[in-house]
Amino acid sequence: MDQHRPNFLSGPYIDRRSEAREDARWIERARADPGTRYLFGRGSAQLLRTGSEPAIALLDNSAPQVRALRDENLVLLGWFRGERLVFADLPADEPFEPPAGTGFEELRPLTAVLPAQDAALMAYARALSTWRARQRHCGVCGSPTVPTHAGNCLHCSNPGCDQDFFPRIDPAIIVLVSDGERALLGRQHSWPARRYSTIAGFVEPGESLEDAVAREVLEETGVVVSNVRYHSSQPWPFPSSLMLGFFASAAAGSAVQVGGELEDARWFTREQVTSGEALAPPTQSISWRLIETWLKGAV
Repeated sequence: MDQHRPNFLSGPYIDRRSEAREDARWIERARADPGTRYLFGRGSAQLLRTGSEPAIALLDNSAPQVRALRDENLVLLGWFRGERLVFADLPADEPFEPPAGTGFEELRPLTAVLPAQDAALMAYARALSTWRARQRHCGVCGSPTVPTHAGNCLHCSNPGCDQDFFPRIDPAIIVLVSDGERALLGRQHSWPARRYSTIAGFVEPGESLEDAVAREVLEETGVVVSNVRYHSSQPWPFPSSLMLGFFASAAAGSAVQVGGELEDARWFTREQVTSGEALAPPTQSISWRLIETWLKGAV
């Protein structure tokens, strides 16, 4: 079924082997293994091979850039294409000379041209880098944090506090609302002309996903929805979201009253979408996946 096809940035692209994070000697083993590969990141960008077909640049233990790495900047990601993969999360001021033919690039502009597994791996690393940058100090006592669990946990350095912090994601709903023959789409002011997309928003504390769908649609468009049903999800590390895709129904002829962050929202027929009257979102997005499913009548 179409619903079970992984979304872009999703799927079994890496074997995380979380049990390996408990090994206190993981860095020693990684540096001793000639098969270990290193993905370098700086801020929200990762090291890529440049050229007509960009791809992730993975370095091995023989590279001088790898030998110069400090242990506290290393995070075990898992096993990628059968090889141990370590993320080198460089501070912004860390001196670094990229190997010839490589450079640091942002993921988002390259999603349309990167191999799917490379893009997913970059998304994973980008999300971890964002979390590490935001959790440099304990949220309870303010003391510096130190990495544990192969870099996948940040621990408060204050013995009297002793808090652990694990990577966090921000759940957000995204929904295709239909009244039978039409879909409810909205646009933001900053988007390209004619670009419309499905309705989205963050889940609030004390709120179920279904409640968030109903609230966001009502706030943004004034439309009341029913029959909310889950479709699929997509990691979206811009900076740290998990998009949870839904379909929902609305009464035929429901009036639209734009509110919130939208510049416009309206009902579109399938013909209006396929003709380009509404410029659809990029095909790598879960929003397009929901629209495509509706266009095919598979909702």
